[in-house]
Amino acid sequence: MRSEYDSQRSEKAGWVETQLTAYYGPRPYDPKVFDQDLVGALVATILSQHTSDLNSGRAYAQLKAAFPGGWDAVREARADEIAGAIRNGGLADTKAARIKALLGDILERNGSTSLDVLRQMDDARAMEYLTSFHGVGPKTAACVLMFNLGRPVIAVDTHVHRVSLRVGLVAPRTTAERTQDELLELIGPDSAYSFHVHLIEHGRRLCHAGRPSCDRCPLAQGCDYLHERQ
Repeated sequence: MRSEYDSQRSEKAGWVETQLTAYYGPRPYDPKVFDQDLVGALVATILSQHTSDLNSGRAYAQLKAAFPGGWDAVREARADEIAGAIRNGGLADTKAARIKALLGDILERNGSTSLDVLRQMDDARAMEYLTSFHGVGPKTAACVLMFNLGRPVIAVDTHVHRVSLRVGLVAPRTTAERTQDELLELIGPDSAYSFHVHLIEHGRRLCHAGRPSCDRCPLAQGCDYLHERQ
């Protein structure tokens, strides 16, 4: 049975989603926007670490162009060849080694350089499977499940975590991993994707880490962080 505290947080999550939808507009999930290549999605998350979306996107496109034979060709290449293709993405040598090791691990487990096995798994099993790969954490796994498979999970990046803590959707000092589980319980599967995208958008546009624009925030009325500062 839900506690009164959990019920209040669930109600608040619904209010947050309503406010952000009114402010930023609806954010429905469209599978056509996202790549159905699950291995590519995982490689892209590796390339996105510690760099901008623009740089990681360029690195991914250059990697695909450098190895037209697909992920088997990347797996069979030397690490320095992979690094040369993704140099613009930053930390190329480290990321190249991780990509090569990941592709080798996928082949060893599945008999092919494919992650289509995920399509037959439920959400919990798919999350467990993805996070069993070295270097793949809950956020990365959730991104693949949510964006590329359309599953009702919520990936918690720095923006989602910050907004959730400030507004009071989760208790102070709640970890990002725990926040990932709690947010889905609060908002429910039908709104998971929209909620995730709205929190990221809000964190990028207004609820900045250093100097949030509280004077323009559509969540100001219900924000714990703002009320504590007043």
